[in-house]
Amino acid sequence: MIVGQEKPVTELLDMIKPYKRVLVLGCGTCTTVSLAGGQKEAEFMSALIKLNAAKTGQDVTATTETVKRQCEWEFLDDIADLIEQADAVLSFACGVGIQAIAERYPDKVVLPGVNTKFMGMPIETGVFQVRCAGCGNCILDKRGGICPIARCSKSLLNGPCGGAEDGKCEVNPEIDCAWYLIYNRLKAIGRLDDMKQFFEPKDWSYGRDGGARKLRKEGIAL
Repeated sequence: MIVGQEKPVTELLDMIKPYKRVLVLGCGTCTTVSLAGGQKEAEFMSALIKLNAAKTGQDVTATTETVKRQCEWEFLDDIADLIEQADAVLSFACGVGIQAIAERYPDKVVLPGVNTKFMGMPIETGVFQVRCAGCGNCILDKRGGICPIARCSKSLLNGPCGGAEDGKCEVNPEIDCAWYLIYNRLKAIGRLDDMKQFFEPKDWSYGRDGGARKLRKEGIAL
């Protein structure tokens, strides 16, 4: 699940100032689950836009809509008329959804209503734990299904660091040491020898912000 966090209201209001017709577009999947960009959040933002306009005398109208997924053109095509009628789309999707709208409707201004944070697992309503960093070279098979990049505070490919105490991380004693979890998991499934496998320093050009560049270099169309 891609987890997002709604941008500060003051930032959003400042972002839409140049535009008179704003479509506040919620996303019905990831950001809905992370309570950052679903129908409820989109409607609330539209109401704030209208209240602010009444207070400041700004000539602006806000329309609200939510699609199942903004990252797929088929759902965006269903609201083509609403997008075309807007001066700007305030998207409450993750960064992928925002870019999908911009690519599908290249003549439209698309504004981000959400900061995309990470890929996580829901622990309780509205609370997520980072479980994947999208690093581009998955080694979960060698680490007992526990990601050392996302879950170790130092992102150690080879561990442990030796600083953990009672199974807790020395960086943040409120969280479990990822390598403590990895060790116990590998032991439980009879694969403790996997701890001995050494990985060279990670080539970060493949994942995170350099991932697209590396994929193009390898001839993979994006």
